Amino acid sequence: MRFRLDEQQLDLKRAVRELLGRRFGRDALREGVDAPRIDRGLWRELGDAGFFSLRLPEAEGGVGLGLPEAVLVFEEAGRALLPGPLAATHLAAGVVPGAATGETVVTTVGGGGLVEWLDAADVVTGDATGAVAVRSVDPLTPLHRVPAGSRTTEPDGLLVLLTAAEQLGTAVRACEAAVQHARTREQFGRPIGAFQAVKHLCAELLVRVEVARAAVYAAAVTADPVDIAAARLLADEAAVRGARDCLQVHGGMGFTWEADVHLCLKRAWVRAERGGLMTDSEEVLAGELLAESR
Repeated sequence: MRFRLDEQQLDLKRAVRELLGRRFGRDALREGVDAPRIDRGLWRELGDAGFFSLRLPEAEGGVGLGLPEAVLVFEEAGRALLPGPLAATHLAAGVVPGAATGETVVTTVGGGGLVEWLDAADVVTGDATGAVAVRSVDPLTPLHRVPAGSRTTEPDGLLVLLTAAEQLGTAVRACEAAVQHARTREQFGRPIGAFQAVKHLCAELLVRVEVARAAVYAAAVTADPVDIAAARLLADEAAVRGARDCLQVHGGMGFTWEADVHLCLKRAWVRAERGGLMTDSEEVLAGELLAESR
């Protein structure tokens, strides 16, 4: 199976990266850390660009593209650490009025009964009755938790896949940050990337990114629940372990609030609880292996 992107897909990724780079660069990211909010202007701009209506048929006012293209744009959103319930709003396009255009922010009750951006959302899918605010490890993702009886039991496969795509994007960002730091930071008169231990960390970062990318892209093509489960596990690992390794490459400065490394790690931790827990994906894969062994 070939995963080489065609010109249209490359242009799509490039356009989304340019849009997010212009509207949600590092300054905006750090401002969001200090005062978390959903930028409604940016949300509508994403709607105008077709971010939320990407998979809607053209006859219904959408772009008319497919799941592979949605994965590509969500990868870019994950790379930018763009906050907000992007996946929930995307999946609500064509169902909830205003979701496709970015006029309506939609959130959902996710894995573990967590609800992102409940106070900022216009519409909540799932039963959020009795939700209480909880302290989020990620300063850019306010969280509520619903009582156990209200929790979603079956995670939406598309939500899981789009979350995996975001995790892939964050893993890419961590890898890029680690390599850039290894090239420019010097010790003993040499870039630290010249030292074998740092080389190995950067190589492992890249390997995990590319393995996760292949799995996520494959799942976008097949939309098979088993493929989605595998993609989710590999993308979670790439994002979480990648951010940890990036932090190690940065050394002591990686632990400071001013560095962005912790934002990648914290977002990856929170996403790992969205759209079903990791154990849900592990159960899907275990069930498939058991069926094959019979």
